[in-house]
Amino acid sequence: MALKVELKPGEKLLVGNCIITNSEQRSRLFIDGKAPILREKDILTTETADTPAKRIYLAVQLMYIQEDITTLRDEYFTLINDFVTAAPSTISIADRINNDILTGDLYKALKTAKELIQYEQDLFEHAAIRRGSLPDDSQDG
Repeated sequence: MALKVELKPGEKLLVGNCIITNSEQRSRLFIDGKAPILREKDILTTETADTPAKRIYLAVQLMYIQEDITTLRDEYFTLINDFVTAAPSTISIADRINNDILTGDLYKALKTAKELIQYEQDLFEHAAIRRGSLPDDSQDG
């Protein structure tokens, strides 16, 4: 069954090693075959991978695009192990990403890595709320 992708005007799509840019009007594509496919909104760059979870996603994304886990395996496992060490509550998400990679389901690993990014964002927001509720040193207590 073909993958159906609807693109907004000007939206980009990665298919294999090619970037497809839509024209000024909405388009619908049907893609048959096996190639890495990512929407523009799902693509991270080294500049936009500005948090630990996003760097993990970027490593998985590059494995997916290259269809090869060997080139980034060591870097990925260093990143994910450091992340889990810093935030042990993420172990179940990390285990799922690891299993997806090791079974060759890199697209699923990307989706799970997106969950890790959201979890990280939730942790940051929770920490900011807690910091806001703490008295600062200038207040008399």
